[in-house]
Amino acid sequence: MTRCAVFGTGSWGTAFAMVLADAGCDVVLWGRRKELVDAIDRTHENPDYLPGIALPARVRATTDAAEALAGADFAVLAVPSQTLRANLAAWAPLIEPQTVLVSLMKGIELGTAERMSEVIQEVAGVGPERVAVVSGPNLAMEIARRQPAASVVACTDEAVAQRFQKACHTPYFRPYTNTDVVGCELGGAVKNVIGLAVGMAAGMGLGDNTKATLITRGLAETTRLGLALGADAHTFAGLAGMGDLVATCSSPLSRNNTFGMNLGRGMTLEETVAATKQTAEGVKSCESVLDLARRNGVDMPIVQAVVDVVHNGRPTQEVLAGLMARSAKPERR
Repeated sequence: MTRCAVFGTGSWGTAFAMVLADAGCDVVLWGRRKELVDAIDRTHENPDYLPGIALPARVRATTDAAEALAGADFAVLAVPSQTLRANLAAWAPLIEPQTVLVSLMKGIELGTAERMSEVIQEVAGVGPERVAVVSGPNLAMEIARRQPAASVVACTDEAVAQRFQKACHTPYFRPYTNTDVVGCELGGAVKNVIGLAVGMAAGMGLGDNTKATLITRGLAETTRLGLALGADAHTFAGLAGMGDLVATCSSPLSRNNTFGMNLGRGMTLEETVAATKQTAEGVKSCESVLDLARRNGVDMPIVQAVVDVVHNGRPTQEVLAGLMARSAKPERR
């Protein structure tokens, strides 16, 4: 039987542990908070993040990373992206030679502007053939309710991607494979930032034309950055690109969309953070995405606008006016 360790007891880590168990894997879910881990083991439910959702019997929880990693074929990482480096440094000595590391995280690291797979390779000392990425329109609550969804498993080694594809394929969760790790990761990271922008527009009372414009031009920005980093343009038209972007920008279940909506309604950053119980990755990643774009000479005006609102304190109306006042140009440039 395939054995999987899942690191992170948030909504997505827990939901994905369900997917793996439903696909026939033996799953150990690692969490840092003993009271939550004990509650998961005692009630077979995650009361903090997925209340009312019964977890499969094949999922058990622990606070012991060594126990979680013992004999694991796959170690699935579902912690906030900005905490990955420190967490993985502690876990790396426990990782066994056969274990493939799988990232569920959708962010770019602050300071280094590295993608999560790059951080994993660097900290764990493994090659790209031992790192896979899962990305797509995967709102955790819908998947926890076993509603049909699809995703992408990306790895530079297609055979490894196929192995994990088999490990997480269920009647309600359909994974496809891809070897374009760069494109899949960028699609997942940048869509959080565009989700903030679309949420801000909705919070300001703006309509579907504005939101469609931000989604489409946001995808254009993402594709420009991806091409500069060697990604395949087709990836951004697929599940890890357009698919994930649409889900994030249109669903009230999206943390980034909801966060942006509160900012658009006039709440301060501090008030919005206080009202948000879970991590909205785009809030921090907008700065690192902009950093990555600048390092590669890529213009990303929507990402810049989000940074200006979230971190530079500029009013949303002023930033929107600036976007609309940009010089006219051909669409495909």
